[in-house]
Amino acid sequence: MPTSELLTTDRIEEIGALGSESPDPAALVAELVGAVDEGRVADPDDTGYALLVAADILEQAGDLADALALATRAIAEQPEEDAYARSVRGGLLLRLGREDEGLAELTELRPLLETNPDATYLIDELAESGHTETALEWLTGALDAILERTRTQQHESEDAQDEAAAMIYGLSQRRHDLREELGLPHDEYDNLADRLRAASSHALDALDDGPATLLFWPQAEFDALLVRWPTLIESYPATWDEHRTQLERALVDASGLGGADLGVVAGTVAGLAAFAERTGSDPTDEETQDEYADSLTGPDLRSWPPGRNDACWCGSGSKYKKCCLPRSRG
Repeated sequence: MPTSELLTTDRIEEIGALGSESPDPAALVAELVGAVDEGRVADPDDTGYALLVAADILEQAGDLADALALATRAIAEQPEEDAYARSVRGGLLLRLGREDEGLAELTELRPLLETNPDATYLIDELAESGHTETALEWLTGALDAILERTRTQQHESEDAQDEAAAMIYGLSQRRHDLREELGLPHDEYDNLADRLRAASSHALDALDDGPATLLFWPQAEFDALLVRWPTLIESYPATWDEHRTQLERALVDASGLGGADLGVVAGTVAGLAAFAERTGSDPTDEETQDEYADSLTGPDLRSWPPGRNDACWCGSGSKYKKCCLPRSRG
């Protein structure tokens, strides 16, 4: 990569997708870190992201010490939004055997479990480091606190109520899954998780944003869609990044209302055109697009959410935790 070339978001995602499976992961790390050192990151907000992707590649390769150094740099690069980077640093400290430091780092972030629906990345770091019992303790404490607030305090707004519901659902499901992995018997919160999951079909009936499976346009198709039908520019976001961010947030909202069996279905311009011609409908009409989405099955259907370390649903090739998962926090 020439030293004058900017490191774009797409390139960072491409490198993240290659990861340690690349024949030369060290070269990928050097490309990321070199761009940061030389001020060649196209979007300055991606500086911390680039360092965390490099840290992840090093961790996969077994170089935990250097991964820790890069995670520490990422924290310094994004001091206003450093919680995720700090959680990565805490997990690395635990996996390096620096138990007291790692737990201290993560414990400072523990209150986020009661206020931020996305903060279960703390639980992931604990579980991946062999601290599953601590993870369960934190999940239980967060559920206790949120449910107590729900019982004793009136929510400031409908949005606040929806966020509390999202957190209760997410925390109870994560706790349920961990306990199931350990073979523990059901308790009160496991029963709550089961009830919430069983009620998901009723919750989805209350959604105004469409079906549980949302229509997604891969990058090339998104660009072609707006060229083929320019009037859609008024109803779609300006960029593909904004399109997948919009879908990720809609899926998070649906999950918070108890939605299960959520997913995206990948559309094509040719497919929509053929569907509209076959049904005699307008391809730019929202109802037509919803019906087209309902007609797609098989490999076009991608369940949501993928595992944090699995390939992202958007098709970028990057891990979900490094790609669309953070988009819901913007």
